[in-house]
Amino acid sequence: MSSYIFRRLLLMIPTLFGILLINFVIIQAAPGGPVEQMIAKLEGFDTSATGRIGGSSYSEVQQMSMDESSDYRGRRGLNPELIKDIEKLYGFDKPAHERFWLMIVNYLHFDFGDSFFRDAKVVDLIKEKLPVSISLGLWSTLLVYLISIPLGIRKAVKHGSRFDIWSSTIITTGYAIPSFLLAILLIVLLAGGSYWNIFPLRGLTSDNFAQLSLAGKIVDYLWHMVLPIFCLVISGFATLTLLTKNSFLDEIHRQYVQAARAKGLPENRVLYGHIFRNAMLVVISGFPAALIGILFTNALLIEIIFSLDGLGLLGYESAINRDYPVVFGSLFIFTVIGMLVKLAGDLTYVLVDPRIDFETRN
Repeated sequence: MSSYIFRRLLLMIPTLFGILLINFVIIQAAPGGPVEQMIAKLEGFDTSATGRIGGSSYSEVQQMSMDESSDYRGRRGLNPELIKDIEKLYGFDKPAHERFWLMIVNYLHFDFGDSFFRDAKVVDLIKEKLPVSISLGLWSTLLVYLISIPLGIRKAVKHGSRFDIWSSTIITTGYAIPSFLLAILLIVLLAGGSYWNIFPLRGLTSDNFAQLSLAGKIVDYLWHMVLPIFCLVISGFATLTLLTKNSFLDEIHRQYVQAARAKGLPENRVLYGHIFRNAMLVVISGFPAALIGILFTNALLIEIIFSLDGLGLLGYESAINRDYPVVFGSLFIFTVIGMLVKLAGDLTYVLVDPRIDFETRN
């Protein structure tokens, strides 16, 4: 197993390089880079994410980025020396291939640079936002798996019963409800919108969090997590529950299950001692994607609605503002985490079913 892990870790190097290269090429081709962003700010345009909703300032920046540099320098009335200083400030005085190679060298030393517009190091920004995303992603994934797997097993055992039909109706309805729409509804009903003020509306903790006891801090943190976590997990039950049910149904009618029952083994031992390991392989394979998906993508609208300043919101604002160091630093860290989680998911196969041996694969 050690040699397999070593090979997988070595394979991550070209994979990571390829992902960074492809995204670098795509981003370089996108209009409205950081130089144009700064020029637009000097000209008084609103280049923020909210300012772009109006459309007028954003279209101006896009038009400016598509013009030749000498053309917009003269037309905007800016000093060419100032333009050169801005390009040098952001490193755009070097050709693209040189900038990419310099970025790779810095990343090898875990130097992700400084944000163009936030006056902070990229690592510090990610550390600041990481607790929010970990809270959302970890709790959501754990709850989805802890509820969906037993529910899927129960539905497989009770296939065709009233319980199976009603539970399928409920989880399918939850899957059909958009998480952001449910979040707005819960705010109106339970967070002081129009009816009850039961749950807090924003943040991970209360203003007096530092003065609370340890037990009070835990309760306060969990109380703030109730609504956003509920919105994230309510749509995640259907896929995993039905996947678990179908996996168990496929295994229940196998010959080895019939043989185990013929030996007189208790039903629970047949179910959890024989069927469980084989049926759970398909479920485990989806764990890395589920964790990464909730951790870094699905929580964006939830972070905005509940005023949770996490990695999803950071990545979105950085992409909109063309804050390249934050974009590529986040991409690098997210990709490494994703590949490591995928490796952990593959190793979990061996824990669930010892018959699987990656060492013998060609």
